[in-house]
Formats: sequence, C-alpha cells, structure tokens
Amino acid sequence: MTPSRTLATAGRVLLQIRNDPRTIGLLLVVPSLLIGLVAWIFDETTVFDTIGPAMLALFPFIVMFLVTSISTLRERRSGTLERLLSMPLGRGDFILGYTLAFGLLAVLQTAIAVGFATVVCGLEIEESIVLLFVVAIADALLGTALGLLASAFARTEFQVVQFMPVLVFPQILLGGIFLPRDQLPNVLEVIGDWLPLSHAIDALTAVSTGGEDAAYIWLRILFIGCWIVCAIIVGSLTLRRRTP
Repeated sequence: MTPSRTLATAGRVLLQIRNDPRTIGLLLVVPSLLIGLVAWIFDETTVFDTIGPAMLALFPFIVMFLVTSISTLRERRSGTLERLLSMPLGRGDFILGYTLAFGLLAVLQTAIAVGFATVVCGLEIEESIVLLFVVAIADALLGTALGLLASAFARTEFQVVQFMPVLVFPQILLGGIFLPRDQLPNVLEVIGDWLPLSHAIDALTAVSTGGEDAAYIWLRILFIGCWIVCAIIVGSLTLRRRTP
C-alpha cells in the first residue's frame, strides 16, 4: 500500500460522486430530513430530546452503509476493479482509498446532520458540541466500513440489501432504541453490548444528556474505532477482483 495510490483512488471516487447529484443528495440531505421528520412527529413533546441522539446515530449509519456498499460493488461488477488491480494498485489501496473518500463525505454529512439537529430541531446538548461531532463522525465511518465489508461478499446490489438484516437490523433492534439494553433478556443484552451501533447510541446520548464523563464517551469511540479497523481489514482481505 502506498499513500499516493490511496489518495488517487479517493480522488477518483470523489470525482465520480461529484457528478452524481442523487448520491450527493442521499448522503448529505436525506439523514437531516429524516431527523427533522422525527422531530416534527414529536413536536411540542420532550420525546425528541430522548431519542434524538439515537436518530443522529441511526440515519447517517444506514445511509453510509448503503451508498458505500453499492458504489464499491459496482466498481467490481463493471470490471473497473479488475482493471485497477492489474495496475500497481493493491486491494489495501483500493479499500483505504474508498474509506478515505467516503470518510470525508461522512465528515460533511455529520456536520450537516449535527447542525440541523441542534439548530433547527432544537436537540439540546449538555456536553461539548465538538465531542458530539466526533462521536457522530465515528458512527458514520462505521457505516462506511461495514458497507465496504458487505460489498466484498455481495455479488449484486440486491445481495447488498440482503446484508442489512445481518449487519444493520440486529444493531438497531439491540442498540437500546426501542428498549434499554439492561431491560433485554440476558443473552440479547450481552450481544447488544458487543455491537458497535449500541456504543454510538450510548455515546451520543451521554453527550446530549451529560449523564457520563468524557472517559465513558471516549471509551465507546475507541470501541467503534476497533470495529471500523477490523471491518476494513477483513474487507480488504476478502475483496474479489470481479463478480461474474
């Protein structure tokens, strides 16, 4: 892996996305609109103050997962990846280049979503807004990394969607959105405690309510970071040159 090849890959991906207004809208606008819809549903109540941090974790995570996995899979199905790997470009350069490109988009997406949730929707933040931004970025990067992992195994865009019940839905159900994890059956609580989205929700809630100290939040960011690194490594090792 070389930095120049990784940066070149990231630049090519960003150039492709710049010419696709629908993908840009999905990445940058849709998460904020969904957060705004939830805030509107619970207008004139205090419910959004409770579930708002979870929504800030959920919607960017899902959008980054879908866009990253489908975009990467199309590179392989179209033969672009095979042509690239016939040049001095390794799988690690490809995966890291995609991670960097979508990571930059995740930062921009997070800035828009956090700003919209706090300024427009009135989500109250007890801790530092910078810390909220860091957690939200980690959450969006998690969606990117798991999307890259899913694309390494999927053969079609439909199969990418089929990976959502495996990689996404369990995290939503066991993440504490519908029921606090400590009220789940013991086995499900243990599983939920090992899922990264649970820690993103915990960290964002802690930043919003101020119920935990900074060490608690940074520990969860570290846990999410470990999942991101592992997903990228596994994705690069299992990436196929071309899908029939």
